[in-house]
Amino acid sequence: MEKIRLDRFLSNQLQMSRSEAHNAIRGGHVTVNGQTVRTVGQAVVPTSDAVLFCGKSVDYKKHIYLLMHKPAGVLSASNDKKRETVVDLVEPSLRRSGMFPVGRLDKDTTGLLILTDDGEFGHRIISPKSGIPKRYLATLDGKVTEEMVLRFKAGVTLADGTVCRPAILEKAGENKAYLTLTEGKYHEVKRMFGTVGLGVNALHRESIGGLVLPDDLPAGKYTEMTLESLEKAIYDESYTF
Repeated sequence: MEKIRLDRFLSNQLQMSRSEAHNAIRGGHVTVNGQTVRTVGQAVVPTSDAVLFCGKSVDYKKHIYLLMHKPAGVLSASNDKKRETVVDLVEPSLRRSGMFPVGRLDKDTTGLLILTDDGEFGHRIISPKSGIPKRYLATLDGKVTEEMVLRFKAGVTLADGTVCRPAILEKAGENKAYLTLTEGKYHEVKRMFGTVGLGVNALHRESIGGLVLPDDLPAGKYTEMTLESLEKAIYDESYTF
């Protein structure tokens, strides 16, 4: 692996500002392979050099991957000057510069959300070309009929003329239904139900591909995952569409 500057390494891994990293290094609080280093631009190999800050090992992670149970009332955004975002829910030690939610959920929509600073991974997951299904549980203001199921299966046309891909609509109770999509247009779920005269009172995302929101993960909480475990779950061939 190529080398990077020590100040950059500390800034990325410990959520320090670059000036804070400079102060820590110049103050003698950082060692590399057992030697105190005071040169901010010293090169280190993240995967092999032993870097300690105040005596504690700084473990290298190229990217962070979090599986979150998004609560209602929180924005699916990286930052906002006035409103709380999903990134605000992440403890400082796990936040990264450039962390973002993979595919947005509306402010009042709850459920499975992935947060990461890995742009390539995020793009691959949300790209319509990937065809990865996302499953939602919708609470509606009316009943789902068999005609609606067939219309969704054929691909509904939104009010503005946008044609949606075929989707799976399943009844889940008196006024509830599961909806599985392979794309993510703006407010798509609500707009799709609007074409059949139904309003959405609540919406909850249960899964992305084979990745399912854990039953024991409370709203507002998250669990860290590896890229390998995420991809294994998402691309699990046991799910169907």
